[in-house]
Amino acid sequence: MDEYRAFGGGLGLARAQELGPEQTIQEISLSGLRGRGGAGFRTGRKWDSLRNATGTTKYVVCNAAEGEPGTFKDRTLLRSNPYQVIEGMAVAALTIGAREAFLCLKAKFEREVDIVTKAVAEMEAAGLTGDLTITIVQGPDEYLYGEEKAMLEVIEGKAPLPRLLQPWERGLFAVMPQMGWEMTPPDPEAPLEGLNPDLAGGAEANPTLVNNAETLANIAPILTRGAEWHRSTGTADSPGHVICTVVGDVAHAGVAEIELGMPLAAALDQIGGGPRSGHRVKAVLSGVSNAVVTSDEIDTPLSYEDMARIGSGLGSVGLIVYDEAACMVDVAHSLSRFLYVESCGQCPACKFGTGEVTAYLERLLELRADDRDILTISARLRTVTDGNRCAVPVEEQALISSFLRSFPEEFADHLEGRPCPGRHDLPVPKIDDIVDGEAIFDGRQRFKQPDWTYADQPGRGD
Repeated sequence: MDEYRAFGGGLGLARAQELGPEQTIQEISLSGLRGRGGAGFRTGRKWDSLRNATGTTKYVVCNAAEGEPGTFKDRTLLRSNPYQVIEGMAVAALTIGAREAFLCLKAKFEREVDIVTKAVAEMEAAGLTGDLTITIVQGPDEYLYGEEKAMLEVIEGKAPLPRLLQPWERGLFAVMPQMGWEMTPPDPEAPLEGLNPDLAGGAEANPTLVNNAETLANIAPILTRGAEWHRSTGTADSPGHVICTVVGDVAHAGVAEIELGMPLAAALDQIGGGPRSGHRVKAVLSGVSNAVVTSDEIDTPLSYEDMARIGSGLGSVGLIVYDEAACMVDVAHSLSRFLYVESCGQCPACKFGTGEVTAYLERLLELRADDRDILTISARLRTVTDGNRCAVPVEEQALISSFLRSFPEEFADHLEGRPCPGRHDLPVPKIDDIVDGEAIFDGRQRFKQPDWTYADQPGRGD
């Protein structure tokens, strides 16, 4: 804590108190900061909408429930400097008018939970959280816990099943109609005075701001150094830096802060040491949320606009590298299975569609498929997003379609029954830790079932 104060800790909150909410939002907007959770939404715009949203009670949520395969940025950040994340939460609460906040991690992140618990206590004792009350939430290991609408459900003590309405529409502890799997009935004893009469029954919406941990860590430096300082690096549309993870078929796994706009190949070299000796990069994924990047696109700048230009996306910049020895049909199957078992089942098209795609990809792997199976995969990918509440089926559609487009020869070889010389049974790169340049993947993921139990262990997953 003393080191953080000496480095300038607390100055961001003091600057926000000096500027006031409107000017704070203006500074964040001028900086061009974009959310680091994957979508890249403009942070200033998001804060402004929450600041002006109707509701007497507002909340701030820090999303540090990192579960995207290939990503280890938030845990690295919390291990290195949790104070800056917490100060960002305090500024966000002051700006939108919230008095309570929640910092959400997975219960299995024991090291990070211990670190942030101590850091929150230190920040509160030093008066660096203002009037804000921060509660640390230890949630389940499910992938959907990191989805913001599902995260609100977990904070309220429910399963991570995404509700229908967005957090800024119906936030934490709002009564009907937040459209969750379990409804929260209105409190007949709740006073009506001061409540928005436009809402049914006088029930408040409780608009809730959800930001990724890395996004919040950017707030204090921007306020203390200025919007132009933040814009002095990166690109015009993607200013600043990001924390980038590199795992897979590289010399060593790593995590580092890089300037947005750095070529993808340069990031792989600087962070991961380049491809394994004697091998070449065949494909790169940014998590499981975007289309595959092929070797001829390896020099694409890592920015929101440039990744979109090639039909992919920046995501949370968790780069998973595969070299020429990897079987792309196997990779597609393992990642499709990941999305299938992590789907919550609220949207039948998603659960059925991801399950069907996974099953037919398995037939391809086993050299048992025919042309009708490929047609079925294509049909399911077209309808898997019907009625979706979250991004899981969108990810399935974008990711698997891109494998079919980018590696048609490998799918054709499997379809025609030709033995595949590529590496198979590749693990889902869901990271438990990175130690001395080696990524340690979650070995239990392969045993997870579509009902969130584990084949090797009875009972609901942790």
